[in-house]
Amino acid sequence: MQPPVFLADRAALESDMVVLSGAEGRHAAVRRLRPGERADVADGAGLVAECVVAGPSRGGTGGLELTVQARRQVPYPDPAITVVQAIPKGDRGELAVEEMTEVGVDRIVPWAAARCVPVWQGARGERSLDKWRLTAREAAKQSRRAWIPDVPGLAATADVVRLVAGAACAIVLDPGAGASLGRLSLPPSGDLLVVVGPEGGITPEENAAFLAAGATGCRLGPTVLRTSTAGTVAAAVLLTRSGRWS
Repeated sequence: MQPPVFLADRAALESDMVVLSGAEGRHAAVRRLRPGERADVADGAGLVAECVVAGPSRGGTGGLELTVQARRQVPYPDPAITVVQAIPKGDRGELAVEEMTEVGVDRIVPWAAARCVPVWQGARGERSLDKWRLTAREAAKQSRRAWIPDVPGLAATADVVRLVAGAACAIVLDPGAGASLGRLSLPPSGDLLVVVGPEGGITPEENAAFLAAGATGCRLGPTVLRTSTAGTVAAAVLLTRSGRWS
């Protein structure tokens, strides 16, 4: 069984003793880790310190001290997987981020598609983005990932067009497409980008812009998935076919 993963900044991981405090210390306390047990501490950017629990932190702060036994730098995944996710309704966006993080997506880009019902503006938009980022962070810990997925700011369609143009392979999920994602030829390296539309679908204008920038329309299978599910399923197909799941 893999040891639990906690998060700390890179400077803390360079010390021979890592002190978990605050939210991470409370998380460790909930797990009831005892001296001598294994735990990993990561910085979310590939550096992992392999540790054993030394005991409660001094000063009665409720934290935990861990002794570093070894360090390793996990390379950034290649090919990397980016999912451009149209904003779903309610808490389905956070569910999508959680599931995509768990399967191994490397970047999750929130997209204000024309047919999205929710609108991220002002303070509401900032809170929603913060929730996506926190969800990615917590899901990365739960799934023992060395890298926390990047969740950049809200993208407009023009931003997505630029991402499509710069990807090694860009895919627009389309239930009516002739090509199957499971049979698409993939490059061995670079960014594999998947565009997931909203529940109402991608508009013809959006689709035309993505295809003109170099994307390929692909279907996942015979059924139509929710927008909050499609990105996870597409990522699983790409992870398998690219060799990252082997």
